[in-house]
Amino acid sequence: MAKKTIPKPTLGELEILQILWQNGPSTVRFINDTLNKRKVVGYTTTLKIMQIMTEKNLVTRDESSRSHIYSASHKQIETQKALTDKLLETAFGGSASKLVMQALGGKKTTQKDIDEIRKFLDTIEGEKK
Repeated sequence: MAKKTIPKPTLGELEILQILWQNGPSTVRFINDTLNKRKVVGYTTTLKIMQIMTEKNLVTRDESSRSHIYSASHKQIETQKALTDKLLETAFGGSASKLVMQALGGKKTTQKDIDEIRKFLDTIEGEKK
């Protein structure tokens, strides 16, 4: 079976995808209003980015109503995995430990994060036994 290729979004496109993943299918107006809570972005700029995202198959557009509704084409976990795999190979030479050490060393890690990581590692080790 051929592996499904997930397009790699830019940082701006990722911001839009985050909104879609959190809120579900949305109009350009809703996405633009949500983006403007963090930084000023013009409506036409958001529209143009979303048109490009449609061409790249990052989002789908439902044109059945007056206001077009956009949805993420891929699940959040699929996109995150594709981005992580690419980062792992290009920046860390395929070394998962280097990636994790960099991620944990770059900011203050909460006890909750450490507990979740420990639980995940225990699960992985249990599967290998």
